[in-house]
Amino acid sequence: MMDIPLRLLRWAVHVTGGGLLVIAVLTVLREDGGAQAAGGVLLGLLYAAGAPVERWWPGARPGWLGLVTAGWAVLAVAGAPFVWLAFPLLFAYLDVLPLWGAMFGVGALTSAAILMAAWHAGELTLPLVVGPGVAAVVVVLLALACRALHAEIQERRPEEKARPQPLKP
Repeated sequence: MMDIPLRLLRWAVHVTGGGLLVIAVLTVLREDGGAQAAGGVLLGLLYAAGAPVERWWPGARPGWLGLVTAGWAVLAVAGAPFVWLAFPLLFAYLDVLPLWGAMFGVGALTSAAILMAAWHAGELTLPLVVGPGVAAVVVVLLALACRALHAEIQERRPEEKARPQPLKP
């Protein structure tokens, strides 16, 4: 029962990432950025490939994350709307990497997003620093809470199996 919120959160992250991607693709299409839009679609397909990679080749997940990050970096340089796709990637870092690697990755990705946003805007402003910084802190805290909840679920499962089950009529 406790794993339902975790599933909902995972789907919310995927839907948010998909929504940001659709907005970015539509924005660059409106600006005659067909190549950027195609790149965005390819990035979406690569991101969606994460679930099968997780299921069939769990050891390949860091490589998948590296490819998605590289795709994001290319698109973030090419078009400002793609910069904000960094935030669903923060959750992926926290899901795929060990905690020390995830913290390093979150810091690097957040810094890159700030720099790319400032580069596209032509200046570094306080909102361009504070917004992504606060978002990264919230993502990390939320992911750590989810890890703790997941660990508690794993601890309780053996207890539930050991309890006698009521007879069904």
